[in-house]
Amino acid sequence: MPKLTIDGIEVEVEPGTTILQAAEQVGVEIPRFCYHERLSIAGNCRMCLVEVQPGPPKPAASCAMPVADGMTVKTNSPMAMKARKGVMEFLLINHPLDCPICDQGGECDLQDQAMAYGADTSRYAEAKRAVKDKYLGPLVATQMTRCIHCTRCIRFAQEVAGVPELGATGRGEHMEVTNYVEKALHSELSGNVVDLCPVGALTNKPYAFNARPWELKKTESVDVFDAVGSNIRVDSRGPQVMRVLPRVNDDVNEEWISDKTRQAVDGLLRQRLDRPYVRKDGKLKPATWKEAFEAIAAKLNGLSGDKIAAIAGDLADVESMAALKDLMTGLGSTSIDCRQDGMKVDPAVRASYLFNSTVAGIEEADALLIVGANPRWEAAVMNARIRKRYLMGGLKIGLIGQNVDLTYKVDHLGTGPATLQELVDGKHSFAEVLKGAKRPMIIVGTGALMRDDGFQVLGAARKLADAVGAVTEDWNGFNVLHTAAGRVGGLDVGFVPGEGGRDTHAIVEGAAKGDIEVVWLHHADEIAGERLGKAFVIYQGHHGDRGAHRADVILPGAAYTEKNATWVNTEGRVQRGRLAVFPPGEAREDWTIIRALSEVLGKTLPYNTLAQLRDRMTAANGVFGRIDEIVPAEWATFGDDTPLSADAKAFALPIENFYMTDSISRASLIMAECTDVYINGNDEKKTGTDD
Repeated sequence: MPKLTIDGIEVEVEPGTTILQAAEQVGVEIPRFCYHERLSIAGNCRMCLVEVQPGPPKPAASCAMPVADGMTVKTNSPMAMKARKGVMEFLLINHPLDCPICDQGGECDLQDQAMAYGADTSRYAEAKRAVKDKYLGPLVATQMTRCIHCTRCIRFAQEVAGVPELGATGRGEHMEVTNYVEKALHSELSGNVVDLCPVGALTNKPYAFNARPWELKKTESVDVFDAVGSNIRVDSRGPQVMRVLPRVNDDVNEEWISDKTRQAVDGLLRQRLDRPYVRKDGKLKPATWKEAFEAIAAKLNGLSGDKIAAIAGDLADVESMAALKDLMTGLGSTSIDCRQDGMKVDPAVRASYLFNSTVAGIEEADALLIVGANPRWEAAVMNARIRKRYLMGGLKIGLIGQNVDLTYKVDHLGTGPATLQELVDGKHSFAEVLKGAKRPMIIVGTGALMRDDGFQVLGAARKLADAVGAVTEDWNGFNVLHTAAGRVGGLDVGFVPGEGGRDTHAIVEGAAKGDIEVVWLHHADEIAGERLGKAFVIYQGHHGDRGAHRADVILPGAAYTEKNATWVNTEGRVQRGRLAVFPPGEAREDWTIIRALSEVLGKTLPYNTLAQLRDRMTAANGVFGRIDEIVPAEWATFGDDTPLSADAKAFALPIENFYMTDSISRASLIMAECTDVYINGNDEKKTGTDD
């Protein structure tokens, strides 16, 4: 391994390491604009110039020069400092210097580096050039006169997002970064170009001119719009969430988040439930907490437990599900379920419902089969990880289900269970691809498991994993891709039917027939109200969505940014979200509502604090005590081994509109605009659009 000296510090690095990367390893800062550790090297901004000896008598670009044994690098020599000042002077020649009105002000790389490495005067007296702004859709605003041609956005669109819709035209001072045809950037990850842009050329359009970074309170939390559990930072001012940014977590989301994660937060302000409601004379009317609790108590007192049921929705946190489970147990009910879509997994076998390979483990796979899933919409950040592995080479991908554009090449094997059965029987050629791989991976989507034959699909996928050697001592290639943030946590905490209990389908059927008289919808908004018959419906949630419309009593809960709560992502990683702002009005954190109601019902729960509740969760399942860790699941037999029918219908996808999948995104005006642009196809720039 080559040894070199950087500013008097000797370091030994891997062959092929660049000077800039070696400097980072020893804590030496080298300024840069075009270089980004997750993108290919461009070497076009020249801000990272250093003096290298032995070498040519001129500064070298450290981001693009590999280290050599015996090399001596000086990052702060007179030559390097003079070169940087010259580069900065050139960069600022055409920059408009409109920092006071620029949304990037306060977190701008150009500002910071001009201050640290630039000159205090400019010799340029000629007129600056101006560049026409480009239309990139409803989420990214452009001020292209500020662009310094670092090409980070171009490389991101090409390499990470997989939509090569950005590029450069012209040469020299006539160069422009553009999308050639003015239409929206067709990627579920497009907002990440705002984070990548080192200047104010690309900014967050919905957030524009709303706040300055130093005004905001920054809270580390977890995303709940899908089951990946992306790490985020919630920036708030007063009672309002202003924006959401990604946090770096190499094991989960690297440093990317989806556009829904970033922009659907305006839905937190609209259609909110901020007080309890009780239905009187056929109409929902505002009530006090006491009146709401008394209405529930009047219905539940003396009612047999087999006539009471609870369904937890996609956004439910683990603490509230644990408390609701305890309350249902106290009432004598075993009819509880956290799978409002009817997903078929085995709650007793954790490996049957986890993404066992882990998200980071995707990079180790050498063959991949996707069954009944569209990762691009169901887990956009994870799809970028699959594309990353695909670009490394040596990965063959097969797809059973709808043939959708996943931003990488796939072999479309078929549309339904018949093809999966062929693979299990070894009659399909792709079975040999999986058998020949060292680390084959199978991803089973929610769409394949929410069917009537879901248990058979689950069993077939498990048999295929065993047949192709996807499960070994150091590798488990069987994976279930969830779409709901609350699903794995609900399964882990045991929010599933007990002995003699009903699942979601049976609960809804029982309510329609009159066998179930009380249904508790806990953040469950995906069940049509008319299907619940004349049942007494208690709705606990934070938006006036589908569940609230059917309710007889509404208990206003807290959204994910308004409570300290636990979520478990699709790979089984336990993560904590933190309170950034307080719930509006009389809304309260969900577990506290259930705890307070338990007293009124005479079934007082045995905990008074969040810490006590979490201790109870950990005692019930040890995974909840291992925060941000992966606890491998033990492999076992699960699913139905009955062969799949050759005539079974094709796999359907669970998400029809990426931008509206839950009560928050359905209330978002920004997501409504994205739906119009990306789903309805109105993606061309409209006359008079203000960029």
